[in-house]
Amino acid sequence: MSKLLPTFRIVALLEGVSYILLLFIATPIKYLADDPQYVRMLGMPHGLLFIAYVVLAVLMSKDMKWDNRTLWIVLIASIIPFGTFYIDRKYLKTVNA
Repeated sequence: MSKLLPTFRIVALLEGVSYILLLFIATPIKYLADDPQYVRMLGMPHGLLFIAYVVLAVLMSKDMKWDNRTLWIVLIASIIPFGTFYIDRKYLKTVNA
């Protein structure tokens, strides 16, 4: 088991939640209520979490000896709503078992 796994799982969860909040709450408020403050509040933390997710995914791929296909699935999941939750369940949770 990788020492990075617990950290990666937490970052994946936080990145997924921040993406959902940004997409489904902050962005509609920005355009429907003409109030961009929520996008500004959530944008920077989400961006930092996204960068951390990508960096940790690459490090995890080396640690866990993932093939390129698995790494690409993990990376692409970060831009799909709810994708990081799928990755946690399909690829990361099974490592703990």
